[in-house]
Amino acid sequence: MRTIKVWDPLVRLFHWSLVAAFAANAFFTRPGREVHRWVGYTVAGLVILRLVWGLVGTRHARFADFLPSPRAALGQLGEMVSGRKRVHVGHSPLGSLMIYNLLLTMAGLAATGYAMTTVAFFGVEWVEELHGALVSWAELSIVAHVLAVVVESRRLGINLPKSMVTGYKTLP
Repeated sequence: MRTIKVWDPLVRLFHWSLVAAFAANAFFTRPGREVHRWVGYTVAGLVILRLVWGLVGTRHARFADFLPSPRAALGQLGEMVSGRKRVHVGHSPLGSLMIYNLLLTMAGLAATGYAMTTVAFFGVEWVEELHGALVSWAELSIVAHVLAVVVESRRLGINLPKSMVTGYKTLP
């Protein structure tokens, strides 16, 4: 076993802050209320911060370290089906696709949420419907993400949630 520093404090702060903000708006605030809007602005700020950090941050935070690759993702699925275990220090190929998915979804939520507060789009049905569809997509994606983290943690023998708290992965 070896322990490696993987996730820097900004990545971890971003991750857990986004979890808290999305949960707050999904379960505790009321759409259209000021608190809901401010939490949405926080999500937008977090996404912008993560985009910048993805360009200039530490090694495993950079987008160049986890470029989306459908071929690599299919390879990882094949490994999972065949029982082969390939450990990834940073994001796995499937994890990479999920990160991009969640960043784009959160950006879309922030953009449509903001649009609904503007004169041009206030009360425009398709914007509200798109916002609602993005909320549903985000919820499905989050459930899939959490399930995948649990499955991969067990399959690979790596406590992935702990690594997102401490910043360190203990690899076999």
